Amino acid sequence: MGTLVEEIFSYKLGRAVEQGETVVVNVDRVMSHDTTTPLAIQAFRKLTRQDGGRVFDAKRSHIVFDHIIPAATIAAATLHRDIRTFAQKQDITIVQECICHQVMPERGYVIPGDIIVGADSHTCTYGALGAFGTGMGSTDIGVAYATGRAWFRMPQTINVRLEGRLAPGVYTKDVTFEVVRHLGVDGANYRAIEYTGGLVEQISVSERFTLCNMAIEMGGKAGLVAPDATTREWLRGRTDREYPMLAPRNPGYERIVEIDASQLQPLIACPPDVNNVVPVEEVEHVKIDQVFLGTCTNGRLDDLEIAANILRGRTISPQTRMVVVPASREVYLEAMRLGYLEIFARAGASVGTPGCGPCIGRHFGVLAPGERALTTMNRNFTGRMGDPTSEIYLGSPATVAATALTGHITDPRNFL
Repeated sequence: MGTLVEEIFSYKLGRAVEQGETVVVNVDRVMSHDTTTPLAIQAFRKLTRQDGGRVFDAKRSHIVFDHIIPAATIAAATLHRDIRTFAQKQDITIVQECICHQVMPERGYVIPGDIIVGADSHTCTYGALGAFGTGMGSTDIGVAYATGRAWFRMPQTINVRLEGRLAPGVYTKDVTFEVVRHLGVDGANYRAIEYTGGLVEQISVSERFTLCNMAIEMGGKAGLVAPDATTREWLRGRTDREYPMLAPRNPGYERIVEIDASQLQPLIACPPDVNNVVPVEEVEHVKIDQVFLGTCTNGRLDDLEIAANILRGRTISPQTRMVVVPASREVYLEAMRLGYLEIFARAGASVGTPGCGPCIGRHFGVLAPGERALTTMNRNFTGRMGDPTSEIYLGSPATVAATALTGHITDPRNFL
């Protein structure tokens, strides 16, 4: 009996596992992307001692090109070429035109009860499906590619209980900011964050992805939601694998944080820290040069729909640029079918190939010295989107869309 993390590891190991215990376990999936795979390959080759070494399972090893796709520089193109050569030798299929944390669940690579390691800190996103997903360094991922195993010290768990219904204009991203404000950027160091409560039961899987995605912004090892009927429905048609509906049983939480989401208003995370959270209305005077809608946090179809409904029939401010990047090709095509991409284009936005580019300042939306951006991404570190003197504010898809129309941070309730 224990927390959801303990239940997952106990299920995998066939015995009771407790917090603080160190375990070695077979993982279900290993993932790396275009900027972390090269170092993982180096570690893999050192471990196997030869170029002829094989990954533990090519079908459960995943390489995703998303951080610099299409290649923006000669260096990036060379990096892609070298990874493709390795993948071809290993019979690994490279996935492109998507963000890794969107495509892994979309393609049924993540199911409840899985243990997944990825060479990206936001691998914690997968916990929205009742899996244990966590980011690791490239060396550990190279070892996992070779052996199919990883070691863990079982984390303690913080239970975040979210109750109430969201008021109009308030979204799950705002709830996530409130959680970060409560815990701080290091308040969950090497802890799992388990989300429960009436609000969590009401929201979609997409919204649960947003919650779990930002567990790492509090230092979390993983963010999790126990699987339920909503999970089953979302996975229908995506996988034919059987999976357990694990749930915490008399869990021993390190602490419990209770939040009444019905009392929240639209929030903004101000630079340079994610927990520098204030109501939108307090910073409405701040001029914004660029808004960005996308990323593994808020680039899904419902996020695009929220923004499209605000932008429909309107034009963005001539003093502001807008960049829209759907999280995957599946999202892109459905948004195209529903007319969202046309709405963005007619409003004056630039719509890009699915990927991470602007979020990490690689291409398609880099900031100049002194510029300010409002984005739906998960981090606002100094220099993340470009010049180190630029500033990044974080908000919901609705706040980003409203701000695009006015040219300054704007409460989305003004356009609902």
